[in-house]
Amino acid sequence: MTLTKAIGEGCNAIIRLIVRGLALARIHPNALTFIGLLINIWAAVLLAGGSFRWAGAVIIGAGIFDMVDGRVARETNQVTSFGGFFDSVIDRYSDLALLMGLLVYYASINRNFYVVLTAVVMTASVMTSYTRARAENTIPTCKVGFLERPERVVLLIIGALFDRMAPVLWVIAILGNLTVIHRMLFTWQDTRRLEDAQLRPALSKSTAN
Repeated sequence: MTLTKAIGEGCNAIIRLIVRGLALARIHPNALTFIGLLINIWAAVLLAGGSFRWAGAVIIGAGIFDMVDGRVARETNQVTSFGGFFDSVIDRYSDLALLMGLLVYYASINRNFYVVLTAVVMTASVMTSYTRARAENTIPTCKVGFLERPERVVLLIIGALFDRMAPVLWVIAILGNLTVIHRMLFTWQDTRRLEDAQLRPALSKSTAN
């Protein structure tokens, strides 16, 4: 067994124990989702104050709630359509709270360029989620792209813990917007394919007549 596999299995075992404990405690999955938001708001306050390493540790704590809420829902047979919707909405608020904390921090030290860069990252984060949600109203699925939420959160944790937030923001800004463009192109190609498939029978019928 490789070291990475052993670490992965160890982490999964811990997560399973946490899920089992929360299921026995009868905590509603939506409450876990909301607690995760509150923890992320705490991390945002720490980011705003420049306590990046502490913020990184707190974001990890919030991530645990993000990982277990769905599993607890399945363990306790409380999976609902609203639960999935609520989780997605709270995830957006959590993402924006962390970035607002960075906005406050950079504004407080008069780093206007990084205020703008953080705003670009906020836009990319929202648009990455929006383009997928909007595309999936038209096509079956749109999961393409370089940078989804888990990757963004991991990058923010790395930036906070190792005091490398500036390069992390550049990575998210570039790859996030490339993900949006990728999803737009994918949706354009898929809608053309679907429209062509719908037109062929009509054209064949017209030719036959």
